[in-house]
Amino acid sequence: MTDARLRLVVFTPSDSVFDDGVLRITAVGARGAFGILPRHVDFAAPLVPGILTYVDEDDEEAFVALDGGVLLKIGATVRVATRRAVQGRELDSLHQTVEQQFSVLSEHEQEARSAIARLEAGIIRRFLQVGQTR
Repeated sequence: MTDARLRLVVFTPSDSVFDDGVLRITAVGARGAFGILPRHVDFAAPLVPGILTYVDEDDEEAFVALDGGVLLKIGATVRVATRRAVQGRELDSLHQTVEQQFSVLSEHEQEARSAIARLEAGIIRRFLQVGQTR
C-alpha cells in the first residue's frame, strides 16, 4: 500500500467482514464521530453501535453497520473488532439487513439469557436447600 491508503480490517468473533484498502474512514465513538486518514497518529477508540463509513480506492463510499466495538489504528492499518457487523453500499438496504440480522440475533440472545436465568435460579434453590439441611 502507498502512503495515501489505509488497510481496514473489520471482524467479529466468528467472521472477517471486511479486509481491503481504503482512502479514509469515519466512525462513531463514545465522544462522537471522528475521521481517520492515512497519516493520523496511532490510537485506540471505543465505538458505539452505528455506521462506519469508508471511501474505497475507487473513491466510492461504502458502509459497515457495527454493534459497538473497538477501533485500533496502528500505522496504515485500522482494525475494528465488534460483536456484529453488516457491510453494504446503500444505507437503505443496509438498514433493512441490520434490522433483520440483529433482530434474529436478539431473539437468540433472549433465549440464551432466559436459559441462564433458569440455571442461576436452580443454583440458588440448591444452595438454599443445602443451607436448610444443616
